[in-house]
Amino acid sequence: MTRYQSFHPRTEIVFGPGLLDRLHAYRGQKVGIVTDAFMAQSGALDRVKASLKGCDVLVFDEAIPEPPLDTVSRGARLLADFGPDVILALGGGSPIDAGKAILAIVRQMSEGRYIPFVAIPTTSGTGSEVTSFAVISDPANGRKFPLISEELVPDVALLDPEFVRTAPPKVTADTGMDVITHAIEAVVATGANHFTDAFAEKALALAFAFLPRCFANGDDIEARDAMHQASCLAGLAFSAAGLGINHSLAHALGGRLHVVHGRVNAVLMPLVIAWNAEEPEAAERYARIARLIGLDVPSTRAGVGALIHEIQGLNARFGIPSSLRGLGTDMEEFSHARSQIAAAALADACTTSNPRKPSQADLDALLMQVGG
Repeated sequence: MTRYQSFHPRTEIVFGPGLLDRLHAYRGQKVGIVTDAFMAQSGALDRVKASLKGCDVLVFDEAIPEPPLDTVSRGARLLADFGPDVILALGGGSPIDAGKAILAIVRQMSEGRYIPFVAIPTTSGTGSEVTSFAVISDPANGRKFPLISEELVPDVALLDPEFVRTAPPKVTADTGMDVITHAIEAVVATGANHFTDAFAEKALALAFAFLPRCFANGDDIEARDAMHQASCLAGLAFSAAGLGINHSLAHALGGRLHVVHGRVNAVLMPLVIAWNAEEPEAAERYARIARLIGLDVPSTRAGVGALIHEIQGLNARFGIPSSLRGLGTDMEEFSHARSQIAAAALADACTTSNPRKPSQADLDALLMQVGG
């Protein structure tokens, strides 16, 4: 029986000089902005507000990493009372994810009135500006979980590399490795096809070429622009193809141990690739990635090894350790919670599109390896 697939990116993606002029389309409207305290103080918010001429603007600047449910609820109440004509999210993945969750609630409270959503990313990492995913946390229960709905996909994404120029090297590395994880997982995911491969493979070619340059010199605007577009391309790819257990484990570890998402993805990646590569088709796809980025690939097995070695090299260059212990994780808490973390990873939505189907015991074994 034929298994039909579809690929339908729906976000208008704007990039290049003068892109904030696109906000003139909302002149005279009520605009709700979701951002964080740093963006509110850094001048980035002022730059956006200056382009919203004649608008009635309300700012909710309480977004924090891994937006908790109470923050989302507070923002939704504030914006619902304001009655926006459009909601705009400014920031990294967390403000955009918070904006998505707030948007979903406000739309429900607006009796079916459609409220457009505009995303302006200020990190090159999550690709959240074009995806149907948002990650929200429940600190009271030590959980982090993804929301997945086409209703969360932004209508417009504005990709301005000037917004990421000042990102410090550590943030650049962590978010950049998240881009690489997204694209690699999209290539091997069960929902991958020629369309998603086109986006994922271009994202990988850009990321492996330009991420080291961004890390070395944040003012390299060509490299910043390339990584900003790579992040968006990877988002388009995984939103359609799916992700895998690299992200499932990262979500579960982040929810319980509060490790930085992109950094723990980078730590996990070599181990996950090696485990998934036991499935022959996944191994072939990993080898294809190795060829794409210019590595020597005399055989599939050698290609998998070369890709793992290349990622380990990037991690070393960026000061990313090879274990949770190296990240400074509370190993006593990790040991105590490991079985629950494995169970949460197994139940994570990303696990369903992993190319090799894991058991909880498999995930627990990977956690033991990454512990260090």
